[in-house]
Amino acid sequence: MESVAALLRETAERLFARAITPAVLRLADGGGWPDAAWAAVEAAGLARALAAEEDGVPIADALGLLRVAGAHAVPLPLAETMLAGWLLTVAGLPVPDGPLTVAPVVAEERLHLRRAGGAWHLSGRATRVPWARHAVAAAVLAEYAGAPHVVLLHAGDWRSAPGANLAGEPRDTVEIAGPDIAAADRVAPLGLPGEALFAMGAVARAQQIAGALHALTAMTTTYAQERSQFGRPIGRFQAVQQTLAVLAAQAAAAAAAADLGAEAAAEGLRPAPIAAAKARAGEAAGIGAAIAHQVHGAIGFTQEHRLHVLTRRLWSWRDEFGNEAVWQRRLGAQMLAAGADGLWAALTAA
Repeated sequence: MESVAALLRETAERLFARAITPAVLRLADGGGWPDAAWAAVEAAGLARALAAEEDGVPIADALGLLRVAGAHAVPLPLAETMLAGWLLTVAGLPVPDGPLTVAPVVAEERLHLRRAGGAWHLSGRATRVPWARHAVAAAVLAEYAGAPHVVLLHAGDWRSAPGANLAGEPRDTVEIAGPDIAAADRVAPLGLPGEALFAMGAVARAQQIAGALHALTAMTTTYAQERSQFGRPIGRFQAVQQTLAVLAAQAAAAAAAADLGAEAAAEGLRPAPIAAAKARAGEAAGIGAAIAHQVHGAIGFTQEHRLHVLTRRLWSWRDEFGNEAVWQRRLGAQMLAAGADGLWAALTAA
């Protein structure tokens, strides 16, 4: 009998292979919204995978969907909708249908929640919010009475100014002036540390990076076998073979890091392995993208070639929810806090 993880991966692989066509990628790259592709994702139930643990979908298996999505460069807010569904489910709030987003996604930013009379009031500004212009709702974090709370916002509750990452994916600035929220099913304590969203977002991006690097390695290896120079395929030259070996090693390292992060997320968001996972996946993204362009040469920089669809996302995802430096500093701080006597225990526990 197939495992839940295998069934999810097979379902996602078939769906993305069919729905994420070159035309869909071009549409998204130009700022369009691929309605049919999103409808297919939602109909398959993939967008609610992180909100479905009670139905037998473990967190680590659900996160594995994002590796498949990364390999196909899926130009949809699948990761963000899954994160929003997870936040809302943990807080006991309803999960709306449709594309969702989360905020804030920059570690230093905070939204302000207060209570006046019988209503909640939320205000603040969040930058780089993924897919805000297309989202029907957002799960946002704000602190109240010293504890993180989840607030469910609907699209009319915020104003957004358009922005984008290097891959052309929407990363909008969101302004929230209000709203007054009276409904009890729109605000609830999270019950987890305030860094939970940032950590889970880092795990999600590590999965996407691992998937994109896997596809990038296959694409680059195939190109080296087909592209001839001086009368033979360039993949037969020792220097190119050594370069491809480095690329394969980086892809393998990113996959191992993504697995580590997913396991840590399933075990209560253990901070040290998540920090190590995002830092290592980000490092692999930079090295792998550079190698792929080196092997492809000039053709890899053209708009017509598919290489940039993956490399621009790798460069973008490595910086989102904390780049390598952010997570390396956090990991270092955790080891320093353990002290000389506790360092070995902290390392082995991670």
